Amino acid sequence: MASHTTNLTAIPPRWIGWIEENRILGIEEPKLVDILVQNGFDRRVAREQVARASLETRGAEKVARKLRKLEAMMAVYSDLWVNSKTGKTVERRSNLGPDEFFRSYYSVNRPVVFQDGLKGCPALTCWNPDYLKARCGNEMVEVMSGRSRDRDYEINSNQHKTRIRLHEFVDRIKQAGQTNDFYMVANNRSLDSPNMQGLLNEVRILDNILDPARAPSRMFLWFGPGGTVTPLHHDAMNILLAQVYGRKTVTLIPSFQTPWIYNHIGVYSAVDCEKPDYNKFPLFRKATQLKVLLEPGQVLFIPVGWWHHVRSMDVSISLSFTNFRSANDYVWED
Repeated sequence: MASHTTNLTAIPPRWIGWIEENRILGIEEPKLVDILVQNGFDRRVAREQVARASLETRGAEKVARKLRKLEAMMAVYSDLWVNSKTGKTVERRSNLGPDEFFRSYYSVNRPVVFQDGLKGCPALTCWNPDYLKARCGNEMVEVMSGRSRDRDYEINSNQHKTRIRLHEFVDRIKQAGQTNDFYMVANNRSLDSPNMQGLLNEVRILDNILDPARAPSRMFLWFGPGGTVTPLHHDAMNILLAQVYGRKTVTLIPSFQTPWIYNHIGVYSAVDCEKPDYNKFPLFRKATQLKVLLEPGQVLFIPVGWWHHVRSMDVSISLSFTNFRSANDYVWED
């Protein structure tokens, strides 16, 4: 009996993990055995460990096959989209009505720029850093700071929260030049105070597309110096990004190209799309990057699931909205 017992511990845990991962990926048993032998392991030991791994990962292999099929379907959809007229750029529209917007963009997961999205909005004519300082300068606001010292500043956002008087924040912006070290980002609760809430009266935007009654809880203020960056990520709902002051460059990548984005945690990509490391992330070469320069008065519709990276070109004030007059709550798995 002892003569038939193989010492499987001759293969260390890191190699066992490698075997299991490659079986899940569909690599055939003989190939894995050959690789193990080439790396100095006994063939019989290698064969037994690979066979054991095949039994233990059988359920995971079925799941992996389903995922590969889904990825193949997404790749086909991506090819069709890239070769279509709509796959080359993000459309810019003036006087886009609600019926056409919901039919041709919202419902089909397709971005669009409203060229005149802030037409008639008082904020467009009066909001600037000095105005916000004069109007609400004594208000305490929440901002992110110390971002330059943390490569994962967005993932670790809770560690970067700080509170500051708005007038101090404005002065800091004016003195900073181009920097990504501090930024007032969404979910900052700055609009919760009664004085800041008065700013809501100066925001009227696309009332036939957005629901004004839900604006207080679904409108978010972004304010910071030129050079601020929101790294590549996707959101779990549809968003309108309205540019009030300054300019932003938004890089969009379709939701169905997710297999090439290296989604390593939550809603974030591991890739810096401004300086992608193609040796580390070779599949990212397949991703379609659509660049949109967003100027004051323009509003960008970012469909649910679409990957986006945002850089402020100047001192920037933006608003984002999720209060659409259509369903915008989805079940999402990280």
